[in-house]
Amino acid sequence: MKALLMLGMLVGVAGPVMAQDSTPAPPPAPAPAAAPSDVSVEAVLARSVVDRAPQDTGTAFPDSVGTIVLWMRATGASGQTLHHVWFFGDTEVGNVPLTVGGSPWRTWSRKTVPAEAKGAWHVEVRDDAGTVLKRIDFTVGQ
Repeated sequence: MKALLMLGMLVGVAGPVMAQDSTPAPPPAPAPAAAPSDVSVEAVLARSVVDRAPQDTGTAFPDSVGTIVLWMRATGASGQTLHHVWFFGDTEVGNVPLTVGGSPWRTWSRKTVPAEAKGAWHVEVRDDAGTVLKRIDFTVGQ
């Protein structure tokens, strides 16, 4: 009798523990859609950068300039890579990837300009998809 009573108690306690929920789990929630990019770029050409600020800015430089700096402040681009793409005429002569570490973020690139490279130049700020966010036309030696 004791054995039957003990078996009944054991089945009564263990029964609910071994039961399984047969209700199907709800499907996972869809991932939120990515927010549209809202990147803005301010940019200027300069001869140098001092204390993170562009110096001697312009769009016409003498053929003896040596180096030109593209300084930019990007807002809304934290974590992205933006590119400074330099052109002499229609020929791409440089592509500098710059990782944006915050918002706003100031950064710059330099381009060495040979004295014989006189004429029309331009530089573009692009995102990784190649979208032009800013373009600045400038001349050297004219």
